[in-house]
Amino acid sequence: MTEKIIFDCDNTMGVAGCDVDDGLALLYLLGKEHIDLCGVTTTYGNSDLNTVYQNTLTMLKEIGKPDIPLLKGCEDKHHYQSEATDFLVESVNSNPGRITILATGSLTNLYAAYRSDPSFLAKVKRIVVMGGTTEPLIINGRPLNELNFSCDSLATETVLKLGNNVSVITGNTCLDAFFPKEAFFARLSSENKPIARYLLKKTSYWFKYMMFLFNLDGFYNWDVVAAAYVANPTLFEDRIFSFNLRLAELEHGELTLEDPPNDSLHYSLNLPRIQIQHELIEDIYNTWLSLDLKFSSPKLYR
Repeated sequence: MTEKIIFDCDNTMGVAGCDVDDGLALLYLLGKEHIDLCGVTTTYGNSDLNTVYQNTLTMLKEIGKPDIPLLKGCEDKHHYQSEATDFLVESVNSNPGRITILATGSLTNLYAAYRSDPSFLAKVKRIVVMGGTTEPLIINGRPLNELNFSCDSLATETVLKLGNNVSVITGNTCLDAFFPKEAFFARLSSENKPIARYLLKKTSYWFKYMMFLFNLDGFYNWDVVAAAYVANPTLFEDRIFSFNLRLAELEHGELTLEDPPNDSLHYSLNLPRIQIQHELIEDIYNTWLSLDLKFSSPKLYR
């Protein structure tokens, strides 16, 4: 059954020093035949809004998908008017209860849509967000700061408290989606497909950056885990927890379990867990490699 998706992201795949996972999530969504990608709305997080927007515009042209609606979002947490906001409100009002939003950057665009139409969050079919931590993220002895929920804590608080059917893919959950460099290059290099060569070309710098920054010979595929939960939830186990959702803690991206729950304060959220790691990773590779894209230039995959 076709599922309508709006992808709200801070895609910087290909931008020096910036994460690749939003772009990889976009390619994953395009590889699922049952996903109807209604549009991509851009937000800040991995970089500033203009960089994210221009990079995503370039990527859609590169992969031969310039027809996918691409909307520029709010430039920061102090501005709530944007074409992405209007698109979100109009799309959900035209399809109440039928659109899933996958959000992998700051949540400012969703909050702005709620400010424009207070019924917006209730009319979304479900919201899947990548962000937050339930315990500190330590990579090879070095702390990794949360970079999504903390961008706009007020927006995060609003979406998590008022959003319909919210699932959170935390940074801790994504630690089970590690892609070692050797296996990544071996798998894609063995495939005589343009998409495999495109992936290798667009991600090679990120492996070098991960080694430089964390002495890590690979990377965690944060946002693709959230995309996989949207498209293939059978790979996950749903888990409902109670949270207090204090604004001061969300400023650091922290989700604090309320145990035991206080009925006057707690909010229930679904924190899915990956069931079998190798099945998820195999699904991601197979989905990427199923893509038969019309690239704008042969140089992109040679």
